[in-house]
Amino acid sequence: MTYDAIVLGAGAAGMMCAMTAGARGKKVLLVDHANAPGKKILISGGGRCNFTNLGAAADRFLSANPHFAKSALSRYTPRDFIELVESHGIAWHEKTLGQLFCDGSARQIVDMLVEDCARAGVTMALGHPPTAIEHGSEGFRVTIDGKELHGRALVLATGGPSIPKLGATGFAYDVARRFGLAVVQPRPALVPLTLGPDCALFKELSGVSTHISVRWNKVRFREAALFTHRGLSGPAMLQISSYWQSRTPIRVDFLPEAPSDWLLAEKRARPRVSLRRVLAERLPERLVDALLDRMGLGGELANLPDKALRAAQSRLSDWVFAPNGTEGFGKAEVTAGGISTAELSSQTMMAKRVPGLYVIGEAVDVTGWLGGYNFQWAWASGWAAGQAF
Repeated sequence: MTYDAIVLGAGAAGMMCAMTAGARGKKVLLVDHANAPGKKILISGGGRCNFTNLGAAADRFLSANPHFAKSALSRYTPRDFIELVESHGIAWHEKTLGQLFCDGSARQIVDMLVEDCARAGVTMALGHPPTAIEHGSEGFRVTIDGKELHGRALVLATGGPSIPKLGATGFAYDVARRFGLAVVQPRPALVPLTLGPDCALFKELSGVSTHISVRWNKVRFREAALFTHRGLSGPAMLQISSYWQSRTPIRVDFLPEAPSDWLLAEKRARPRVSLRRVLAERLPERLVDALLDRMGLGGELANLPDKALRAAQSRLSDWVFAPNGTEGFGKAEVTAGGISTAELSSQTMMAKRVPGLYVIGEAVDVTGWLGGYNFQWAWASGWAAGQAF
């Protein structure tokens, strides 16, 4: 059997690509080793699918080539996907920072994509992993269940190895390398950071959350952080984890909205109030106790020298943590790195050296921020490829 394209991976990018090409009259086969499509979509956004972000510009994505994502993102925008969602009668809302969620369930997004694939005449082969892939003058030969299928184009949309319990693997990288394409070292992204024994005091704060500003080099995020029994999590830490490099420190401002010299102002206004109370008005009490224990400070503000208060304020605004690692692909929401953008056309997502081979979605070395960005990349890159073959 011959198809215009065989798309490997029935996730967000794969289904978008398949239905886009199918709507253009192309004969498309969508293949996945899983027995159901969109498994990662279903668990996203706490089950409500944070399906895009209104601020999805290229500067919110990590890549060896920071300009690569511009073309696809500019041609298929968040508004385009919102129109698709609304055409299916799916209600949505903006949460914070441009993040859009379904009012109902992530299942609505999966059902929408499956329905549009069916309407576009896409053939699905689920629960059937390809056992062999070959390239010849006529295109690609893919063997599934002992049957040899032919595709003029082959699309790699199988993502990266993040969340292996859902069946995620590095399959796309293996195929890419077989065809001579370079792969940027994959690593866990949007993942909790772990702390070593020297930070055991903070591990005892498991479950405590507070709004912070976190910085790594020149990159800064201002969102909630969560202490865990293993280290640091929450939106701010997940964001910075995508940039963080092993054996380097991150710096936390626990009071990003506090004015300069605010502790001295408190001392003048309320000299008999304790430092603990002043901090507990702004931070969770368990966190305050841990911070004061580390700083070796306490007592009434009037009894603390201005120099000590300035030093405390300075440290609270620039507290250094030295993560010893991350929780790995098992807890990573996405994979950073992947098939090199230098190998691909930013217009079509086709491999420059292998005509007819396309790579889209998370398999590419393009990784978005937390908050719907990676879905928008899936839609945009899938659409770009679906328009191309």
